Amino acid sequence: MSNVFTIPVVLGIIYSGLRLATPYLYAAIGEAFAQNSGVYNLGVDGIMLMGAFSGFYVGMKTGNLWWGLLAAMGVGLLMGLLMAVVSVTLKAEQGISGIGLYMFGLGLSSLLFKKTMSGVESISGFQPVRIPLLGNIPYLGDVLFNHNLLVYGAFLLVPLASFILYKTPFGLMIRAVGQNPQAADTLGINVDRIRYITVSLGGMLAGIAGASLSISLINLFQENMTSGMGFIAIALVYFGSWRPLGILGGALLFSFVNALQLWLQVLGVNFPYDFAVMLPYAMTILALAISVRRAAMPDALGKPFERGEF
Repeated sequence: MSNVFTIPVVLGIIYSGLRLATPYLYAAIGEAFAQNSGVYNLGVDGIMLMGAFSGFYVGMKTGNLWWGLLAAMGVGLLMGLLMAVVSVTLKAEQGISGIGLYMFGLGLSSLLFKKTMSGVESISGFQPVRIPLLGNIPYLGDVLFNHNLLVYGAFLLVPLASFILYKTPFGLMIRAVGQNPQAADTLGINVDRIRYITVSLGGMLAGIAGASLSISLINLFQENMTSGMGFIAIALVYFGSWRPLGILGGALLFSFVNALQLWLQVLGVNFPYDFAVMLPYAMTILALAISVRRAAMPDALGKPFERGEF
């Protein structure tokens, strides 16, 4: 185990952990917006899969990764709108609706993959962009300031989401709708509109999360490539107590432990493989079990809004 704790390996774990946190941040922060307004979407993983496929396919066919990212955003937005129609307008049970959306995304992405590609193909994804001056800092420059634009975007999203939720009138409306939609309605806030916006925004960010896998981190598409990452992202919302900074902490915890187990395998450390793969998920469950006790979830989370009911 001594060869694990050398400076190059530790820096490699940090670099890998930052990259691996990217899809979780996009998906979890998008879900945080929806849940703060009172809607939880268990279909995040399905949206990520469709975002991953559409981003990869459009990017491969056009040769333009930005078109691929735009396609992933559009698909995610449409699937978010679908979830909003079912859960907000039709007032269906949100858990069942979300699972249905997940199965839809899983099945459709697999079908489209089989119909449009002969097999697993690769693409030249977004390349690292070294930040001037900061990228020249010894050791830390390569680790912190030499990533691709989607990685930078994920981390910049954290303070931006915090500002929107806690420093703007729109964020106040989101939280009011999630805590007491009846009271918000009496103040003239359109509850359904706010929920439509947040659920759609969550879907769009989940689409970006999927694209960050297929055209930024892994640079290929294969069936069920998320392997349940969307469900981990939902868990991170609870871990982070519905706050972007808390979500960031949870995402980094999970991704660093995941990066550690990957490096243990690469270095050939005498460590049980199955336990190494299980380690990040076990850590997430443990952290979630501890943090959920102190979490104060939005009072109206999962509850359909009926105007006039108190």
